Amino acid sequence: MRNDLRASVLQELQNRYGQLRKLPGSQSLHEVGDGALRIYLRYSRVHDGNCTFYGLRDEDLRQLEGYPSVICFLWDHQVSPLFLPFSEFEEVLHSTEPARDGQYKVQVQFQRAGTELYIARGGRHNVDGYTGWSIVEGLLDSGKMATTPLLTHAQVQGLLGAIGTRKQFDIWVPLADRSKVHGGQEFTCREELPAGLGNAATTLQDVDVVWIERGSGRLRALFEVEHSTPIYSGLLRFNDVHLIVPQLKPTYSIVANDERRSLFVRQLSRPTFRSSGLSELCTFMRYENVFAWHERVTKERS
Repeated sequence: MRNDLRASVLQELQNRYGQLRKLPGSQSLHEVGDGALRIYLRYSRVHDGNCTFYGLRDEDLRQLEGYPSVICFLWDHQVSPLFLPFSEFEEVLHSTEPARDGQYKVQVQFQRAGTELYIARGGRHNVDGYTGWSIVEGLLDSGKMATTPLLTHAQVQGLLGAIGTRKQFDIWVPLADRSKVHGGQEFTCREELPAGLGNAATTLQDVDVVWIERGSGRLRALFEVEHSTPIYSGLLRFNDVHLIVPQLKPTYSIVANDERRSLFVRQLSRPTFRSSGLSELCTFMRYENVFAWHERVTKERS
């Protein structure tokens, strides 16, 4: 399956964008045109635990630097390839160290609350907005990159609430925010948080968006939208919930502009979050990712 899948993606790239050139020194690096786009293909089977495992060679990543480039993650039976723009993750990868074999170890993990990229010592990053050929087309035509509108804090809350509703979750938004968030959005908030959360309920009532399993009342995902507030404050709120009810283990996501991704990684590396285990559970999600995710689930359900 591996070779067939790689061959089909390469054939589709050639059909769409013209002749490909293999870059020297690697079996996985290809270039469209004369430096128009570089593509790094990686494959993994889906392992137990519903995740994949990849090694990104440091010497291969160096050939992506300074070029429009994507890392293409492949696995069996996927609907569309996952194309990760290298420029958005370059600083995070370079803030860590490769393993002894010279590879950065990463995983793609599939959960009901979203698809995540886990970078060893580099945190978790939601990647639901990076699926499909539009990512490649956007990099080849920079004019198409301006399709995401400028979003306010309340609009991001609204998009997250709508996504959760379409994924069949109940939604909690702080009471003080609801009049601002509900401007034409496609969901209704729960009137109260689930029972049995103890002291965690006091913290949870101020979390920007909470996804809750219908029927069971289980917490599935928590989102803090850090539009201008310190990322550290959102992480502390998550940490309080995690310490009070560690058995629940929802997805914790900081949502912010991409410029704040490296700050997220630095803050999450603090000893307090490593000691509590939050560093292994918390995800970074950019505004553009939320917008693209909402666009995709809206089309899927229409």
